[in-house]
Amino acid sequence: MTSLQHMSTTRLPTLWGPFQMSLYLESATGKEHILLWMGDWSGAEKLPLVRIHSECLTGDVFSSLRCDCGQQLQDSMNAIAKEGCGAILYLRQEGRGIGLSAKMRAYALQDAGMDTVEANLALGFSADERNFALAAEMLKLSGVLRVRLMTNNPAKIEALEGAGIKVEERVPVTPILQHENSKYIRTKMEKMRHIISLEAAEAADLPATGEG
Repeated sequence: MTSLQHMSTTRLPTLWGPFQMSLYLESATGKEHILLWMGDWSGAEKLPLVRIHSECLTGDVFSSLRCDCGQQLQDSMNAIAKEGCGAILYLRQEGRGIGLSAKMRAYALQDAGMDTVEANLALGFSADERNFALAAEMLKLSGVLRVRLMTNNPAKIEALEGAGIKVEERVPVTPILQHENSKYIRTKMEKMRHIISLEAAEAADLPATGEG
């Protein structure tokens, strides 16, 4: 029995080109999740480029530098637009699933010296409360069983493959490492198994140089 119900689809023009946006209702929670897609992504000969992205109001909307979420979302939209085919599964799981209010309290604990994992645990949550099975269900409802996944997080690959979605290729998303997010990114690597090249991240933060 499916836990997601398709509600509507509409055209969404963006800075990266025209996407289609489909809305799904999660029956158990009443949350509305979004499938943002471009091209014939479910029937293309080339495997679709897919990103599972969890909602981050502070990063996605307000361009917070505490995390790399906003950058990852924009990079994913840009990559999909360049290929002309792919999708972003935007899951309404703010703050790794703990919600905005708890996330704000976690920020206060981080300002006092904790890392993101320690803050979640101090508030009585697990390090990551998200449910990536929702993404697998959304893919199946779209007729997609094999993907190229834009992620640094092995948990997303494991969740998809455990639900019957084959991840044929992991496409890394290189963060821009800076003062405000460096502890956050290192914590993801050291405590949450994220696969990130710090050399590539540091290079991404270097100012452009040239002659003349």
